[in-house]
Amino acid sequence: MTQPVLIASERGEVGLAAGMAVLRGRGGAGPGRAMDAVEAAIRIVESNEEDHYVGVGGLPNLIGEVELDASIMDGATRRAGAVAAVTGFPHPISIARAVCDLLPQHVMLVGAGAERFADEAGIARGPTLTEEARQMWQDGLTSSGLADAGTRHGPGEVSYRRKVLERIATMPPPAGSWGTVNVLALDAAGNLAAGVSTSGYPWKYPGRVSDSAVIGAGNYCDNRAGAAACTGRGELAIRGGTARSVLVRLAAGDDPAQACAAALRETADLPDEFRSPLQCLCLTPDGRHGGAATNAGATYAVMTAADDDYRVVERRRA
Repeated sequence: MTQPVLIASERGEVGLAAGMAVLRGRGGAGPGRAMDAVEAAIRIVESNEEDHYVGVGGLPNLIGEVELDASIMDGATRRAGAVAAVTGFPHPISIARAVCDLLPQHVMLVGAGAERFADEAGIARGPTLTEEARQMWQDGLTSSGLADAGTRHGPGEVSYRRKVLERIATMPPPAGSWGTVNVLALDAAGNLAAGVSTSGYPWKYPGRVSDSAVIGAGNYCDNRAGAAACTGRGELAIRGGTARSVLVRLAAGDDPAQACAAALRETADLPDEFRSPLQCLCLTPDGRHGGAATNAGATYAVMTAADDDYRVVERRRA
């Protein structure tokens, strides 16, 4: 029997206890599945109103609406479900899971179609925009917000926000460290799963799809090699096929941290005036794990079935 392991990107640690409870088995039930653990863990993150990059409390798009993306992938079958540009549902990870389980002829649904399917699947609607998130959305485009963006995120972030201001200037006023969450799981049966959820870039153009919903870019999982997922500048992960690249490096013999760093380096020479940090995580079928980031000081959280709590591990600098 394999020792269950969960890893999560920054801020994903709040869901690890819930995910590990699934992997350990509750109420006398046997050990749970990696897919169930990933969904349970991410739902906790999506419910956290203090997290302004995922689920409830996510920061709005260009016109003041919260659009959410998510995906989930099963390493045993390589079946996946993904949704993008979803509004009015606080748990896009559960819609993605339903696509995987109930709509196997498809992988991704977007916008109104994803919302219609969520209603058919009985997934609860609910508010996603909080007053705190709305205020952050407004303040981020002020002079002080631009100055803070330059200090914390660099010139690429400032360029992004200036383009937002240019776009807003052509539109009627709206009514009224970006970060996705990754959770990767290994269950007692030796199966892997990976899940990703995000509200995406604040002030993004309506309908923008992040790497979080793109299998092979922000999420990829295969029991033969490992599971990988990304956070940060999603357009770079899409252009680089980063999550899938991590697994290619694993198959070539890299350890998890090396594989993540190598995949990130493949995006280093892509021209991008809006460049900001990109990170990835990796978990292997034998329980090894690692992460890398293009910025210094990035971390991730780890919890095993033998642990009482999670621990924080530093990512390798790519």
